[in-house]
Amino acid sequence: MWVLGLVIFIDQVDQNILRGVVTPLKHDLGIGDLQIGILLTAYTIVNGLITVPAGYLADRWNRSRTIGHTIVVWSGLTALTAAMPDYGSLLAIRSALGFGQAVTEPSAASLVGDYYPQEKRGLAFSVQQCLLLAGIGAGIGIGGVVGATLGWRAAFLVVGTPGVLIAVAVYRLREPARGEADRMHLGVDAEGADEPAVSGGLFEDGWRAFVRDLWTGLRADARTILGIPTMRYALIGVSALLFTINAIGAALPQFYERDLGVAKGTAEALVGLLVVIGGIPGVMLGGRLADRFMTRVRGARMAIPAYCLLVGSALFFFSYLWVPFAVAFPLELLGIFVTSMAVPALRAGLTDAVPANLRGAGFGFFNLASIVFGGMAPLLVFGISQASGDLRTSFLVCSPPIFAGALVLLRARDHLDEDAARIFQAILTAMQEQQEREARD
Repeated sequence: MWVLGLVIFIDQVDQNILRGVVTPLKHDLGIGDLQIGILLTAYTIVNGLITVPAGYLADRWNRSRTIGHTIVVWSGLTALTAAMPDYGSLLAIRSALGFGQAVTEPSAASLVGDYYPQEKRGLAFSVQQCLLLAGIGAGIGIGGVVGATLGWRAAFLVVGTPGVLIAVAVYRLREPARGEADRMHLGVDAEGADEPAVSGGLFEDGWRAFVRDLWTGLRADARTILGIPTMRYALIGVSALLFTINAIGAALPQFYERDLGVAKGTAEALVGLLVVIGGIPGVMLGGRLADRFMTRVRGARMAIPAYCLLVGSALFFFSYLWVPFAVAFPLELLGIFVTSMAVPALRAGLTDAVPANLRGAGFGFFNLASIVFGGMAPLLVFGISQASGDLRTSFLVCSPPIFAGALVLLRARDHLDEDAARIFQAILTAMQEQQEREARD
């Protein structure tokens, strides 16, 4: 739980260091808001292309080794970012870094689902996601402080090395069998759990056969996953949630500087503080509520995120109105606290609804929805800002779809308990059939 949380932490530091150095980057390279939006969004294109195939393979590869290899490569690329001479090369390397989260996210989420049974997943995901928020805050804060004092290149050098140490810890993780925690929840021995469907090697029949099998398998997995009602509604909800978080992380420092009169450097540090102080307690409370009310409230792990997203988004909407910083900041602090409560419950609910042998692919689709809709937030927010000349207007225009997404997510509560029960029934049926075969033999 903690090691996988550190994976997310260093990935978010890497992503958000860029958000913290927007002002010196614009000054040094002579670029505008639209170029910054493209730079922040380009990362998501590679991520979106890779994440679903990576999720498919996470159900077939050794997940801990895959995560470790990925961290080592992206840490080196992050350090190289400091040497990029112009906007074009910076855009290219930041785009390439999109492979990192695309690979680690499905594998890490699948591992959490196999390490922890249903009644403990809210807590497990809350610790993991606390480190995500800490990474967002640290990335923006470090970027703002180091960028304002030593320049934006120094900020990227600072975060290049720690990832290698985290990779070492990941390599030491035990690789659990698929479905191990589900069997644990039923009080059944994990022996006989689903194993990765790789025997002689993924490429033993050549690249063409691999690509053909990948495409066929992805289509089959997509039909199964999108056939789960909880998953269909939740994908829309997570898009709204990630849109909120990404828009805040990308543009809030600039909003503080331009519209609320906060000094450069101080604005980035305040947003980092906002995310850490508001987000971490919210995530921890959300995880505990997700576990406590799992059996007490119908579809609790979808209902909690929906209501939190509605309330949190309303608080942010009021903070965007023409109010001073002394009013806006407390509203946003409370807003990020409430919104963050949605994160662990939503992830635990998706884990409950998707079969163990498809959780990598399930979180690949989850990540894709986050990227396509949530990841486009920086481009949309900064694009509207450049057209209107006002970030406040941009925030207000982008708010209504978030409320609509939360209402769709609320529909998922009607299906979650049934989808989760279907998984456990399948496990019990498979065990009974196995016992009958053994008895006949």
